[in-house]
Amino acid sequence: MDEITKIIADLKNGIIKPIYFLSGEESYFIDVVSDYIEENVLSEEEKGFNQTILYGRDVKYDEIISDCKRYPMMAEKQVIIVKEAQDIKGDMDILEKYLENPTPTTVLVICYKYKTVDKRKRIAKLIKEKGVLLESKKLYDNQVLTWMRTELQGRGYKIEPKAAAVLGEFLGTDLSKISNELGKLEIILPKGSTITAANIEENIGFSKDFNVFELRNAIGERNEFKAYQIVNNFAQNPKENPLPKTLPQIFSFFIQLMKYHGTKDKNPKNVASLLGIHPYFMKDYDIAIKNYSMRKVSQVLNSIREIDVKSKGVGASMTQADLYKELLIKIFM
Repeated sequence: MDEITKIIADLKNGIIKPIYFLSGEESYFIDVVSDYIEENVLSEEEKGFNQTILYGRDVKYDEIISDCKRYPMMAEKQVIIVKEAQDIKGDMDILEKYLENPTPTTVLVICYKYKTVDKRKRIAKLIKEKGVLLESKKLYDNQVLTWMRTELQGRGYKIEPKAAAVLGEFLGTDLSKISNELGKLEIILPKGSTITAANIEENIGFSKDFNVFELRNAIGERNEFKAYQIVNNFAQNPKENPLPKTLPQIFSFFIQLMKYHGTKDKNPKNVASLLGIHPYFMKDYDIAIKNYSMRKVSQVLNSIREIDVKSKGVGASMTQADLYKELLIKIFM
C-alpha cells in the first residue's frame, strides 16, 4: 500500500515515468494507478489526440511499440494504457528492446493482471531502471481491515471495527467489491460520518445479527441460544448462507484458538498478530479460549471435518439445516 501511495504522490508532483508495468494478483491496486494516470496526466483537451486505451486481446507488442514511438499532438506527452495486458499473445522481446531507449514523451501503462514478470530477467531490470515495476499482492485478512480504515480516512470517513469485520466476513479480501460497497455508503452518509454495522445492514444488506461473524462470537461465548438462532436463520436462507461458505470460517476460528493455546507469548498485540486479527477483537478470543480447552478445540476441528464430508453427501444424506444443528451439538457437547 505504501508503494501505491508513493506512485500516486510522484504523479501528483509531476514525476512521470515513461513506463508503468503494473502486475500481480490484486487487481484493485493496478486499477487505482492506471485510473489515476488515465484521469490526471493529460488535460481533457489533450486526451482526444494523445490518450490511447488498448486491450491485450486485441493487440500485439509490435503494435503497442509502434504507437509508443509516435509524438504527441499539441501536448508535452501522450499516454498509452494497455488493459488486460496478460492476454497479449507473444513474448516481450519487442517491449524489452523498446525500453532500452523509450520515447521520453510517451507514458506507457501496462496492466498485467494476475501475473508477474520474472524479476531475474533483463526486462524486469529495465522496467525498474526506466520506470515503475509494481507487483500488487493480495492482502491478508488482517491487512484488509487496516486498508479499509486508511481508505475511508482518505475519503473523509471512519468505520467501527465491528462494521469493518462484517464487511470483511462477507466480501473477503476482494478490495474492488469492498471499495464499491463503501462507495454506496459515501452517497448516503455525510463526510465525517463513522460507518456502523447498522449502516451496513440498512444500506448494503448484510444482517448485523445473522452473519458468520456473529455466529463465531456466539460459539466463542458458548451462547447456545444465539448460535441456534443464527443457524436457523442460515437454514431458512441457504442461498445467502450456504454451509460450504460457513464451515471454513468456523474451522478457521478454531484453528486460531489452537494457535492461541499453543503460544507461550500471551502479549495481546503479539497474539493478535499471530492470529491475523485486529487487536480490537482480542477480547472475543480471550473469552473463547476459556470456554474451549486445547483438547476440546482439537475435537471440534475433527467434528467440522466430519460435517464437511457429510455435506458432500459422503456416508449421509442430510439437509443443510440438520448439518448446521449437528455442527452446534458437537461444538457445545
